[in-house]
Amino acid sequence: MDSNAAAFVGSIPEFYDKGLGPVIFADYAADIARRTAAAGPKSVLETAAGTGIVTRRLRDILPAGVGITATDLNPPMLDIARVKFRDEEQVAFQQADAMALPFDDGSFDAVVCQFGVMFFPDKPKSYAEAFRVLAPGGKYLFNVWDEHRYNDFGRITHSLVERLFPSDPPQFYRVPFSYAGIDPIKEALLEAGFVDLGIAVIQLDKVIPDLVAFARGVVYGNPLFDQIRARGGVEPEAVLEALLAEFREAFGSGPSRMPLQAIMFAALKPG
Repeated sequence: MDSNAAAFVGSIPEFYDKGLGPVIFADYAADIARRTAAAGPKSVLETAAGTGIVTRRLRDILPAGVGITATDLNPPMLDIARVKFRDEEQVAFQQADAMALPFDDGSFDAVVCQFGVMFFPDKPKSYAEAFRVLAPGGKYLFNVWDEHRYNDFGRITHSLVERLFPSDPPQFYRVPFSYAGIDPIKEALLEAGFVDLGIAVIQLDKVIPDLVAFARGVVYGNPLFDQIRARGGVEPEAVLEALLAEFREAFGSGPSRMPLQAIMFAALKPG
C-alpha cells in the first residue's frame, strides 16, 4: 500500500468535497447523523471528519446545545470544513490522530467516524481510543465501504489504473474497500470492550447529477492523484478521460446511476 494513502492535502480536499461529497458521502452522512441523534448525546466527537460533510449533518440534526468536536489527521481537510459553520454553532475543529486522541477519558457521549477506519494503520488501537474517550453508556458509530463487487466506481477505477500502470499500479482504490469483513470488525470491537453491537448493510442506487465532476473527484479528490503523478508516464487528465469513458459505459449518462453499498456499525460502552 502506498505510504500516502491517507494524505488528503494540497488541492485534494476541494475536489473531494465538491466532486465526491454529493455522490458517495452525502446520503451515508445523513444516515449516520440520524443514528447519532437517536442516541441523544450531549457531546459528540467526530474522527476522520474530512471536509465536514458528516459534521454539517450532525449540526443540523442535533440540538443546539450539543457540542461537536470535529477532528482529522489532515488540517487542509478541516480548513474546508470550517467555512461551513458559523462561530456560534458550537463546532470545534482540531487536528488529531484517531489512534492517539488528545482528549481525556470519558469526554464524549458519542464518537462518530464516516469511512475513516479503513485508513487507520492500527485499527484495534483506534477502537481502544474511541472506547477510552467515551463516557460510560456512550455510543461509537462508524461505517466502512463494502467490497469492490458492491461498489462499481471503486472497482472500475482500480482496474483502470492497474492497466495504465501495469508495473506499479497505484493502490489507493484498493484501500477503502479492503476492510469489509463483518466478523473481524465485530471481534475487534468486542475485544476493545464494546457491547450491544448493531450492524446494518446499507445499499443505495445513486443518481450522479454530473458525471464529469464526479469522475474528476475520483481522480483528483484523494491520494490517487499524487500516486499517479509520482509514477509518471500517464498524466492525471489522461486517467480522467479514460475513467470518464468507462463510467459512461457502466453508469449511462443524463443522469447516470450507480450502486453503492456500505456497512454501518454501532457499539456501546457499558454504563
